[in-house]
Order: sequence, then C-alpha cells, then structure tokens
Amino acid sequence: MIDPLAVVRPAYGRASLAELLPSVLAALGVPEVPDPLGLAARLAGVRRVAVLVVDGLGSYQLPLATPHAPTLADLAPATGSLTSVFPSTTPAGLASIGTGAAPGTHGLLAFTVNVPGTDRVLDHTQWWDDPDPLVWQPVPTRLAVARAAGMSVRVVSRPEYAGSGLSVAAWRGGDYRPAPDPDGLCTGMLDGLAAEGRALVVGYHPSVDSAGHRFGIDSPEWRAAVSELDGLLARLVEGLPADAALLVTADHGQLDVPGDRRYDVDADPRLSAGLRLVAGEPRVRYLHTLPGARDDVLAAWRGVLGADAWVAPREEVVEEGWFGPVPDVHLGRIGDVVVISHGRSAVLASHREPESVAKLVAYHGSYTAAEMMVPLIVVRAV
Repeated sequence: MIDPLAVVRPAYGRASLAELLPSVLAALGVPEVPDPLGLAARLAGVRRVAVLVVDGLGSYQLPLATPHAPTLADLAPATGSLTSVFPSTTPAGLASIGTGAAPGTHGLLAFTVNVPGTDRVLDHTQWWDDPDPLVWQPVPTRLAVARAAGMSVRVVSRPEYAGSGLSVAAWRGGDYRPAPDPDGLCTGMLDGLAAEGRALVVGYHPSVDSAGHRFGIDSPEWRAAVSELDGLLARLVEGLPADAALLVTADHGQLDVPGDRRYDVDADPRLSAGLRLVAGEPRVRYLHTLPGARDDVLAAWRGVLGADAWVAPREEVVEEGWFGPVPDVHLGRIGDVVVISHGRSAVLASHREPESVAKLVAYHGSYTAAEMMVPLIVVRAV
C-alpha cells in the first residue's frame, strides 16, 4: 500500500463506490448497464447478490482488524479495493452507492451543507422531509432500476434510519427492513436472498465507524466492534444460497487526529473573520463568506493552516473534478472557500456544532489514502 497520508483521487467512472451497484446490476443481467468493475464475469451464474456496507472500515484499517476477525482474515487475501468519493463521508458515500453517481451529481456534498438561499446548515444525518429528499437528491437509485427490472430489492438497516432523508435519497426503490443489531441485520439480509427469482439486498452496519470516532482506531472498543462484525460476516457467508454472492465494502476509512493538530474556527479571530457560515466537517470545511470577503478569507486561512490544508476557492476544487460534475443547482451547497485537511489535522467549529464533534478521536472526509481506499470483498457460495 502507498503512504496512508498520500492524496488519492476518486476513481469516478472506473473503480469508485459509484461503480459498485451498476456493476452488480450488470452481473444480475440488467441490460444496457455498464460493468466497470467486471463483476459479470466474476459472478457468472449468480442470481442473488447481497451488498454489506461496513461504515468506516477502510482498506488501511483491515490489517488492524484481521487479528480480531478470523473470517475477515480468511477473506483478506482475495480482497480488492475501490476508492470512496469526495468528500469521503457517509452521506456522500451512501448516496453514491445507491445512485451510482458522484456527489456533484446527486448533491449530498458533505456531512453538513448550506441550503442555498438561506442561513441554514443541513445535517444529512438529521434530515427528514425538509428539503424534500426527492428534490434535494434527484437521481433515480440503482435499487429502483433493479426493481423495474423485476428483481426483489431489500434494504436492511437500523430502525431509526427508516424514512430519513438520507435513507430516501440513497435507498429509495428498496423495501426497508429495520434491524436493530447484527443478528437482525444478518437475518434480514439472508431472508432477502431467499426471495424468488433475482434479488438484490443492501445491508448497512455502522458500529465500526462509531467505535473509531469515539475511541480511536485499534482501541479496545474498536477491536470489539470489529469482532462483532466478524461474527456477522461468518453467518452471512455460511448462509449464502447456492446461487448467491456477498459483496462487502465500506463508505470510507478513518484516521485518528491528535489534539495538537486541531484548529478551531470559533477560537481564532483570524479564521472567523469574514464568514457568514461554516459547513462541511472537520476534515473538509465549506466556508461561506460575507460579500466581498472571499479573498481575505482565503489569505487568512492559508496563512494560519499553512501546509496542514489545501485552501482553495470553490471553482478550483470543482474544476479539478473532486466532486465529479456539479450542476449549477448544487454549486451553492459547496462553500465559497473549501478547506481540505492534509495529514492528521482537522478544523473544528466549537460554537457552531455539537460539543460531541470536538470530542471525537478519529475523523474522515478528506482525500488521504487512509480515508479514501475501501475494500471490495466478493464471496460466492461454496
């Protein structure tokens, strides 16, 4: 592997999260669907596919996980990889998996974004029906395409996410089955694979990400979450029907950020000057500036953060293709200035965000390999 802090560009159109479900649909025989990952050949004869999305288990976390996860260790030698999308964060990643589109197209462009024309910052994980998910995220999902092709389509995830804006944006078109724990997730996914005819099942497991955020990568709590995941994987692999396959991936990786590498926009007048509002997340900040203040904000942030971040105007980041194509209607969701953390740094906003954000140990969102590279495990029934 390359340096975990090296910059990795999202492999849109070739091998990013956005290519996963299109390739699955091609393998399941949906006509005129591209197969950039070449899954049709690998899954010849498969009529049922389960995709398990393990939040936060990036490729660079696998070597730390496998000593506590024998099933994962058995699968690791044949594990491939994809890139996440940018920003490497859950709303953007899940929506890209579900839609087969890059974030610029589907519009879930960060953990939090400004609702254009307002002073509101929308948290995509605390979002329900305002704005309307069908308008905010206009791209039809690949689940809806699968259903239109005659497949049984199921989503298995936590009950508290049922009907949320993020679930509707990413997973509409699938029958949502609540699963409060790994046992329920396993049962729901295997039951979905037992449907008549062709079937697509998507499951979501959040515990590894939560443990990393709260306690750090390779902490005892993180290892326990990995061990719990491994039990789920073992049951899924053992329970696969004869004509089924299990694909395991993640929405992003994570890395720990030490206390002395954390900047706080609300504790430094040089950083707070000229700002109308702050969105994004600690590893990728969107700065919406007051009229006429953009150039001063750029200069101030570059001076304070130095080599710890790429500080650029929105137009530059968009033109370089980090989000994929961005239609005009979505541009306002990105700040006038974008701040992308390098190395193990982060930018907090202590007065604008919940106190819990500053207490996290691990973060993600930026473009380092540790955050961007995610596994692709393909298991066929024996």
